[in-house]
Formats: sequence, C-alpha cells, structure tokens
Amino acid sequence: MVLEGKVILVTGGTGSFGQKFAEIVLKEHKPKTVRVFSRGELLQLQMMQKFNSDPRLRFFIGDVRDRERVHRAMNGVDIVVHAAALKQVPICEYNPIEGVRTNVDGTVNVINAAIDNKVEKTLAISSDKSVQPVNLYGATKLVMERLFVQANVYTGSGKTRFSCVRYGNVVGSRGSVIPLFLEQKKTGTITITDERMTRFWITLEQGVRFVIDSIERMRGGEVFVPKIPSMKVTDLARTVAPGAKRQIIGIRPGEKMDEVLLTAEESSHSLEFNNYYIVCPEHDFWDTSKIKGGKQVTPGLKYSSDNNSKWLTPEELKKMIGAI
Repeated sequence: MVLEGKVILVTGGTGSFGQKFAEIVLKEHKPKTVRVFSRGELLQLQMMQKFNSDPRLRFFIGDVRDRERVHRAMNGVDIVVHAAALKQVPICEYNPIEGVRTNVDGTVNVINAAIDNKVEKTLAISSDKSVQPVNLYGATKLVMERLFVQANVYTGSGKTRFSCVRYGNVVGSRGSVIPLFLEQKKTGTITITDERMTRFWITLEQGVRFVIDSIERMRGGEVFVPKIPSMKVTDLARTVAPGAKRQIIGIRPGEKMDEVLLTAEESSHSLEFNNYYIVCPEHDFWDTSKIKGGKQVTPGLKYSSDNNSKWLTPEELKKMIGAI
C-alpha cells in the first residue's frame, strides 16, 4: 500500500476532507505519521481530542501563504495532499485578493516546498468549479490545477511528482446546500436559487477514497475525475425537506446552472476507465506509456451534471446523508 510507513502532510487538514482523510488513513493504511497543517488552533485541539491524541497524528499551526512555514512543515514528508483553500464562492467574490493569496500563492508555496524537500507525491484537491469557471473561486482552482500539472516540469530529474483530483459537491461538507436545507426545513420554507439547477454529488468518504486511489495511481501530471451521479436541486429539496415551501431567490453572483467535470476540449486528451477519467497533460514531459489501461474518450464528450448518465435517486441521497 502506497501510504504504509509514509509521512503524510495534509494542508487544510482540520477541514471536512482532512478529518475524514486522517480517519481512514490512520485506520486502514498504517502511515508513519499524518501531519495536519492548518491555521486554526481551536480546530486542531478539537481534532486532537476527536482522535484521542493518536501519536501518529501531528499538528502544525501555519498558513499556506507563509512560504517558510510551509517549507518547514514539509521537512521529511513523503506525500502531500493539498486541500487548503478559501472555497466559499460568495466570500471569494467579495474578497478576491484573499482568494488569490490562499488558493494561488499558497499553491505556489506548496509546490516549491515539495520540490525543495524532495516529496515523492503531491496531490491537489480541485473542484468542478475549476472547469470553465464563472467565479473567482473557480478561476483560482483552475490556476491551481495548471500550476500543479506544470510543476512536473520544475522537478526535472528529481523524484517529486504532482497531480490533481477534480470532483463535485460533497454531501454534508461545510457550506454545502444540504445542511442549509436541513436547517431551513425547521422553518417550513427553503430557498432555491433556480429550479433548473443540477449538481454532481459525492460523499466525503467516497472523495477521500478516490484521493487515496489516485495517490496510488498517479505518475505526475494527471487530473483524476471520478464518475459520480447528478441530481436536480428540486429533487434534492423534495428529498431533504418534503412538504416544505420553496422560495426562489435567483442565482447568486458567480453561480452556474450546471457543473462540468470534463470539457469537450479536454476529451481529446483524456482516458476513460470504469469508474473515472484521467485528463492527461498536453506537454512534452508527459509519456503516454505511464498509463496502463483505459480507452480514449470520445472526442467532443462533455461530462456535465445535466447530461450525466447516472442520476441520484431519493433513496440513494438519503443513504448518503445518513452517512454524514
């Protein structure tokens, strides 16, 4: 197993993803150490208590904006999962420079520190909002993806490799619409931006396990995209808050009607597997022989939440919510 005996660093490690990642890795993969790198001392204390002060779990106070601290935290690390980000769309819209400083400048710091510390594998967590972005958050995630893919050029003959994972909305994560609907349900009225809207959905555990699988598979330069189901926002509302009234409030600044995980332009250099796609780099450093199996994606294919072949049923969504 690729994580066994390894020192792993998770940026943004006290977030929803980081906590679930630590839980699964510590339980199933026998790492030497999992280092949690984040800004919040209270969240770190709460996470330490949650994990009963597991000696394999280490905590580093720091911000990815701080180049020197990132470099220090990465000393002796084998694998990095870069999950730190400002991810709330409205907040990034109103604080764009802060979004860039964390999501772009912070990514540059992670890349440089990984190369300088000779980290083996560094995987970044991206979003469907990075694809054909219409908001600042999505634009910063697009830049993050490009930086990570191209970082493989900077490693030269070194061993450090960089790849990305790109997936959709996480059921129950902080800022997700599902906790909002569950809270609004108590009032008898829920707010919907547009009844035509669709979204991709994945559970936190599914996302973490896909990341772990991608760390195993990655050779450097890939963007891994899972095949996940979609759901209409109206069906989601009907399932989460049956009988509640709906108040249509209109699309918020920087919000899409549907989300895309694979563009028609990317299809020409992407491979399809049973449960996922790989977007391959279009650059000289990429060797197509690195990837075993898979078939060429049909040219012009667009993998979007509104044209998905797999749709969540109410029963499946309830099961996903129950696992939160």
